[in-house]
Amino acid sequence: MPARRLILLVAAGVAAFGQAASRLDLDSFEKVWTTVRDKHWQSKPGGLDWQAIHDEYRPRVEKAASHDEARAVMQEMLGRLHQSHFAIIPAPVYSVLDDEEGGPGVTGIDARVLDGQAVVTSVDPGSPAEKQGVRPGWQIQRAGGKELKPIIDQALSNPAVHELQLTRAVLARLSGAIGGTLDAAFLDGSGKTIDLSLNLTPPRGAISAFGNLPAQHVWFESKRIESTAYVRFNLFLDLPRVMAGFQQTVDNCKPCDGLIIDLRGNPGGIGGMAMGMAGFLVDKPNQRLGTMYLRDSTLNFVVNPRADVLSAPVAVLVDGCSASTSEIFAGGLKDLGRARIFGTRTAAAALPSAFERLPNGDGFQYAVANYISQGGQPLEGLGVTPDATVELTRGALLAGHDPVVDAAIDWIKTDSISIRRQKQP
Repeated sequence: MPARRLILLVAAGVAAFGQAASRLDLDSFEKVWTTVRDKHWQSKPGGLDWQAIHDEYRPRVEKAASHDEARAVMQEMLGRLHQSHFAIIPAPVYSVLDDEEGGPGVTGIDARVLDGQAVVTSVDPGSPAEKQGVRPGWQIQRAGGKELKPIIDQALSNPAVHELQLTRAVLARLSGAIGGTLDAAFLDGSGKTIDLSLNLTPPRGAISAFGNLPAQHVWFESKRIESTAYVRFNLFLDLPRVMAGFQQTVDNCKPCDGLIIDLRGNPGGIGGMAMGMAGFLVDKPNQRLGTMYLRDSTLNFVVNPRADVLSAPVAVLVDGCSASTSEIFAGGLKDLGRARIFGTRTAAAALPSAFERLPNGDGFQYAVANYISQGGQPLEGLGVTPDATVELTRGALLAGHDPVVDAAIDWIKTDSISIRRQKQP
């Protein structure tokens, strides 16, 4: 083939690609703009004339010379809302977060990204991981044939990616088809690399579904740590079983020094359960955890005290994977002065929000409601700030300690002693 003809064909191909990319970007722009118009909780999103916003920004997308430039214009448009959780996530990063290679089978490992590394934070009792000796504090180097560090670095490079999304992406690499196996490599506490083939089993807990929420495995655990009651559950779902377990924990806590409610990793669920649980802890009537505003309705999270309310100190543990109802519960009890919060700032995702893939391959996150805490502050984009910021460290986990739980127990001991002294004649 003559060189001139080859050059013309290549040029034509590049031009065709540019036109296709432009059409995809325009389709993406229209999807973003229309979604905000139709699903934002305000009829005038952000108090703006949204049609005028469309007319201002579409010509700029039409003139964009690249995907990156078109994306920047769309992100600027969303920035005019001055509201969080409206973001465009570049296709390469979104593909990492939205990887569908995982499955329902799990190894029993929970993990977080600490100092840029995937670290085991807990191992389910009796799980394949526990049976093969995996321990909290181990660094996860590789899972399913993929190195985790490049995935983590790519996600951390984009400010629109939150800890909750990144954690889910990491945990997806530790899942697969039930009955299969997962090859993984770990770095233990001595610096030795350990290669394991882990069986994939169903998640622990019982399957529960509610309304339009997908069926999910829900687990609930309650125990005593010295003289302090401790309760943890993974979702605000399975209302009869979780509420019954929580009530029993509270009833059994009457002689205890205090109660720890561990919501780390809990992404939320049924909002009404937050009100029901708060009723076991708040004795004053007509109290609220906050208010959620949707386009056509308003939901007040009113607390109805139970006949027998716990008076002992309450500590709530949270992290960057505590979201939605977990944030409403923790933030509301904090505003009411009924609980002290330990851990790290929550996901700042108290609102019902969604992710969708745009025609050009990018991801689009948007919220459909607004939530104002009882203290008058929005949780979306801010999250619940702990009264005591305590971070997990790999060193502490390797040593068998959970510094967040330790801090909560120390506070409860001090507070309970103070309460007993006040009651003495």
